[in-house]
Amino acid sequence: MEMDAVQDFLLWCLGINYGILLIWFMVFCFAREWMHRLHGRWFRLAPGQFDALHYAAMAAYKIGILLFNLVPWLALKMVF
Repeated sequence: MEMDAVQDFLLWCLGINYGILLIWFMVFCFAREWMHRLHGRWFRLAPGQFDALHYAAMAAYKIGILLFNLVPWLALKMVF
């Protein structure tokens, strides 16, 4: 596989993953009560716990995006 194809792949992955993160954030901001009711059917979480859980999960997802998409893309850009 050519390095240009790998770079393009990583860039597309970066964009798609940030899109997913943005949608998640928007739903959390504008439909938080709906999400809490939906998840409340399966898990008994207080509103503060629910907020903290989603905040931590979004942070972990963002770190994963940076670690597995952005950093390899930047490294390939520097080398090639």
